[in-house]
Amino acid sequence: MSDTPRAAYSRVMLKISGEALMGDQGFGLHPPTVERIAKEVKSVHDMGVEICMVIGGGNIFRGLQGSAQGMERTTADYMGMLATVMNALAVQSALEAEGIHTRVISAITMNEVAEPYIRRRAVRHLEKKRVCIFAAGTGNPYFTTDTAATLRASEMSCEAIFKGTKVDGVYDKDPVKHADAKRYETVSYDDVLAKRLGVMDASAIALARDNNLPIIVFSLDEPGGFKGILAGEGTYTRVQG
Repeated sequence: MSDTPRAAYSRVMLKISGEALMGDQGFGLHPPTVERIAKEVKSVHDMGVEICMVIGGGNIFRGLQGSAQGMERTTADYMGMLATVMNALAVQSALEAEGIHTRVISAITMNEVAEPYIRRRAVRHLEKKRVCIFAAGTGNPYFTTDTAATLRASEMSCEAIFKGTKVDGVYDKDPVKHADAKRYETVSYDDVLAKRLGVMDASAIALARDNNLPIIVFSLDEPGGFKGILAGEGTYTRVQG
C-alpha cells in the first residue's frame, strides 16, 4: 500500500499567471522558478490526479498594455496569446525533465510546436495521465487566460480550478498594503463579482458559476501548497455558489 494521501479531486485545472514564472526578475522566464513549479505539479501528479494547466503571458507580453500604448487591441491580444505558448513550452520542458509526459495544446494552430485543440484527444491524454497545458488562450482576442482556464476546465470536466497566486487566498482588500485585510474561507461567485475581489475577470467567474465549478485560490509561493490542498490541508479560499 502506498502512503500517498488520497486526493480530494481526480481532475483539476491549475491556472497560473505568466508573472509566476519570472521569479524575482522583472521580465521573462526564471528557470529555477519554472523548475520549482514543475516539482509542485509532479507532487500532485504522483497522487494520481489528472492535471490541466493554463499559463498566462504577462511575463512576456500583455495585450491590454500593448493596446494602451496605441497598438490595435486585436493584434496586441494575439501577441499575448503567443507569449502563453512560449511559457507553455518552458513548463513542458521542465515537467518532462521530471519524467512527466506533457502535451502543449494550442488554440492557435502551430503544428511544429504544439497540438491543435481537439477536445476528445485532450481528454484521452488526461486519461493516460499526461499533463495537458492549454496555450494561446481561447484563440480569440478580448478573452483573458482566466476565461480560457474556466472554458477548458469546463470542457475537460475538471472538478475544480486551482488559481495559484502570490497570496494564500482571497482578501477583502490588498493584504500587501493593508495589515488588517481579512481572508475569506469561502466566498460566493456573486460576492466576487459584486465586491470586485479580483479573483479572476468577470467573464471567467460568470462561466465558473454557470457550470458550478469551484475555484480554489492559494499561494503558489508556499512549498507543497498545491499538493497540501489536494490532501485536505493548507490555507486557501474556495469560491463557490
